[in-house]
Amino acid sequence: MRVLSFVTVSALALVSGLPVAAQGRSLNFALGAAVGSAPEYMGSDSMGGVAAPTLTFGSLKWGAVDMGNGIRGLPDNGASVNAAFRVIDERTAATSPKLAGLADIDLAIELGVGLKYQQTNWMAFGEVRKGVTGHDGVTGTLGADMILRPTDHWVITAGPRVNFGNDEFANTYFGVSNATANYAAYTATGGALGAGVQATATYYIDDNWSLAGGVSYEKLLGDAADSPITMRGSEDQWRVQIGLSRQFTLNF
Repeated sequence: MRVLSFVTVSALALVSGLPVAAQGRSLNFALGAAVGSAPEYMGSDSMGGVAAPTLTFGSLKWGAVDMGNGIRGLPDNGASVNAAFRVIDERTAATSPKLAGLADIDLAIELGVGLKYQQTNWMAFGEVRKGVTGHDGVTGTLGADMILRPTDHWVITAGPRVNFGNDEFANTYFGVSNATANYAAYTATGGALGAGVQATATYYIDDNWSLAGGVSYEKLLGDAADSPITMRGSEDQWRVQIGLSRQFTLNF
């Protein structure tokens, strides 16, 4: 199971009751694909390949609604609310034999909401997500980034991250319901389950195309670190990813 931590929908807010305007309606976004390497599952000491689509929100203009400044535009300073999205790949003993005897976990999709405070050269954010497939737990992330724009074509961000999960999430991925030949029974409780850093660099090739790469390191904490699954794997979780995307603007 690999956490696709760079596959994010940055601000697809669910807006109800949008007013209808006769003109001036547009949606700006970027679609792409990314490949990389990540732990086979949470707590694993083996890396596996990942490939995933990427979707990034740029702006939405619809009547009285005016959100975002576009993919290439500078975000407005101040606070904003956005959607949060994360995908966790399935975990199976068939692909990771070290997990023999443990229950398989389906691919998980987490949806939620986030709050961000942006300034020109830094930003801080927090988000809460709920599993809608794969698990029923609640997770969250707190983070902050330094933002560098050395040229018109480059944007570089880097900063700390802390990841949380409730008891249900922790027990799904780090608990052992019944003792096996390889694992003692273990009940994991929630809290701060990992902390680390993440850095990304985006190069805007032209007005439409961009290339983005990222690397992150997370050290598992608390019951995630003490889990028999992690004991037979590693507390140190590295992820790298690179992707190409193209922006689109739809007028309607």
